[in-house]
Formats: sequence, structure tokens, C-alpha cells
Amino acid sequence: MFLGLHFAARSDVGLIRSNNQDSAYAGPHLLVVADGMGGAAGGDIASSIAVGRLAGLDGESHGPDDALDELKSAIADAHAEIVDRARNDPELSGLGTTVTALLRAGSTLCMAHIGDSRAYLLRNDSLDQVTTDHSFVQHLVDTGRLSAADAEHHPKRSMLLRVLGDVDADVPVDISVRETRTGDRWLLCSDGLSGVVSRDTLHKTLVEVADPADCADALVSLALSAGAPDNVTCIVADVVDIDASPDGVGPPTASQIVGSAARDRHRPSAAGRSAAGKAARLSTPDEVDDDEEPSRSARLWSRARPWLLPLAALLVVIGGAWGAYAWTQTQYYVGASDDAVAIYRGIPQELPVVALQTLVETTGIPLEDLAPYQQQRIDDTIRAGSLEGARAIVQALEANLPTPEPLPSPSISAEPSPGPTATVSPSPAASADASAASALDSEADSPESGV
Repeated sequence: MFLGLHFAARSDVGLIRSNNQDSAYAGPHLLVVADGMGGAAGGDIASSIAVGRLAGLDGESHGPDDALDELKSAIADAHAEIVDRARNDPELSGLGTTVTALLRAGSTLCMAHIGDSRAYLLRNDSLDQVTTDHSFVQHLVDTGRLSAADAEHHPKRSMLLRVLGDVDADVPVDISVRETRTGDRWLLCSDGLSGVVSRDTLHKTLVEVADPADCADALVSLALSAGAPDNVTCIVADVVDIDASPDGVGPPTASQIVGSAARDRHRPSAAGRSAAGKAARLSTPDEVDDDEEPSRSARLWSRARPWLLPLAALLVVIGGAWGAYAWTQTQYYVGASDDAVAIYRGIPQELPVVALQTLVETTGIPLEDLAPYQQQRIDDTIRAGSLEGARAIVQALEANLPTPEPLPSPSISAEPSPGPTATVSPSPAASADASAASALDSEADSPESGV
């Protein structure tokens, strides 16, 4: 039995973003999804670097023993290149990317994962999420402070604790080996899909749409129908037995590159031709002209309107301003205070007259101890709906602080140093003290001392 992959890759900029920072590669032996971050001038570069480094692994030469090592090496090279680009260009500071990759070696699949892009496995009509998100919300779930159901809709679910790049140090990547079975269907996707389309809907679509290309198109359409606030990227791949194909011809083997790695990061969303895209472009209907002669009440309203409208507008502004201020005092965020992490009540905005934020507590966590991308998030502030939520964010940051390496202990040689041994003669005063101490000991040992 000779196994192969029947695959399709799709990527869409979504309905909100102006450019696509996702990248994906699908080939006969390699599947990769990368979701870049770091702003409009950084995320697309990071994801393209990751896909470019990994794409060279798509070949027949991998054995089960060396596939993992080659996957680790390619991930390390991508990480080093991203860090080097950020070091040489200050405008790219903070760029990074998620990576979820599957490398086929014989009848096994080697997986590498970092970030919150996901891999799902559909086997015997049962869907399992194979990867674990490296995110703040997943940390809350793992520590028992948040349920998995609530995590799907948490406002901080996109806050990542581990990404490829950004930090000039070795980044831990989840590495595993998976068995391959005929009939398995794999879904690799960015959070632009998994964040807006429910798990049940993903499951139903993967089961009902047989062709990988049609299934990938359907999944992207579902994300666009749900609003698609982020880039949407997915790969659908079926494990097939090439020898058992009716015509003896296996699935297509031409590789597919989508997203920013394909240099189409500014391609408009496919939703422009869909009902969702048309609805987004709908404008307000034109005003209807009334040719009838105005009534007496209409004339009175016309005379009073110049006075009433400014007054009503003023009342609306005052009421809105007060309501907005009251709302700000129910919010919290994590920011910086004197080069340390601190918790504030309010919002991080400045007004000439009214202070919209108040320092609640300082944490004692120096900003310089955080990873660069975490420092950037603190500078941009991290919103929280409550004081408990802000403290949970601080605890997550503190739990991911780097552990300093212990200093080496000085080596003490037990060998005596060569050379003659010097004899030190006691001073007269020391001899006298020793004699006096000896006499006192003798007196204390004497039976006549009475002690």
C-alpha cells in the first residue's frame, strides 16, 4: 500500500484587514500554515520566511528517522532568519509568526507546532484537535481558571505566549510523530477560521464535503459569512491509498502556495462577489422627496427646529460623554508604570481636562524582563474587563518570565600546592593565652574544684 495526500490550500484577506499576513504551503509531502504578526510591515514577512524555509522539505528523500531532525532544523533556520531581519530593521521589531506543519515520511507524519494556528484530524467521522494553542486563554484553561467553552469567545484569545521569531533565543516548538491511516482527513488553519467558525460546523463541513478543494472553499466561505475579522487560511488534506485508486492515478501532486508567501497579500477578499461582501457595501437609501404642500404643524416644526436641534444635540453630547466616562471606569488594562508592569482602571486615552485612567497597583515585574513582543503588547496596553482579569494577565506574564541560569560554582582544588611548608611560630601573647586556657581546663577537671 502506497499512501499519498490529496490536498487543497486556500487563503483570504477577510472583511476587515487590508492585507494578508497568513501564508500556507501544500505539497505531496508537506503541509504548512503560518499566521504572521508584527504590523502591516512585519507579519507577512515572518510568515513568508517560515513557509519559504519549510517548503524545501517537500520531497521524497525523508526517512522516518531523519524527518524530525530536518523539520527541527528548518524551524530553527526560519526562527534565526526572522530574528535577523528584525535586528537589522528597527521597523520590523516585534515581528513573529505561528507555524503548524506536517511532514510526511513513509507511513508517518511528523508535526511541528507553535502559536495558535491549529491542526484537526477527522478519523472515522470523529474530529479531534491535535494541537494545543500557545495562548493566554489556553493558559487559563490549563490552570482551571476558564472553561473550554468560555475560551472560544474570550476577548484575549488571540494573545499569544509563544511564537516563532521576535525573541533572540531558542523557542520551544511542539514536535510529535503521528501515524497515517487511509481515510484520514487533516485540517490545518489559522485562527481566522477556527476563531469564528464553531467546532461543530467545522466537523459537519469536513464530513459532508468530499472533495478537499470544495471543502476548503466552503470553510473560507463560512468564515466570511461570520464576518471574517482576521485573515482566513486553511489546508484540507486527505490520506489516500494510491494503489487502490480505480484508474491507477494518484491525486494531484503540484504544490500550492497561498497568502503573503504567494505575493498576494493585497488581493481583495473573495467576499467581494458574495452576499456578505455585497451587504457590506450597501449604503443608506436615498431620501424620498415629498411634493405635497407642508401642513401647519410642519411649518411650526420648521420654525422651531433651528432652536430645538442644537439644544437636543447638546443634551445628547453631555449624556453621551457622561455615559462614556462612567463606562471607562468599569474597565481595566495592563500597562507600564516607571518601566514596570502595572494595572490601571479606565482606558489608556488622554483628554485635556478629565483623567480616564487611575493606577490601581504595580506588579514589580520589570519591562526589560519580558520578551520583546510582550513588551510591545504592554506598551500598546492589554485590555481586561475586570480587576481579576487584569491580575490573571499579569500572572500569565509572570509565569512565562525567562529563568536566569545559575552562576557556575568556583572550583576548589584539593591537591596541596607544591613547595616547602612554612612553619608559623605563635606570638608570645598567643602562647600566654594558650597556657592560661590550659590551666583553666586542668582546674576544671580536678575533683577538688567542686564542679
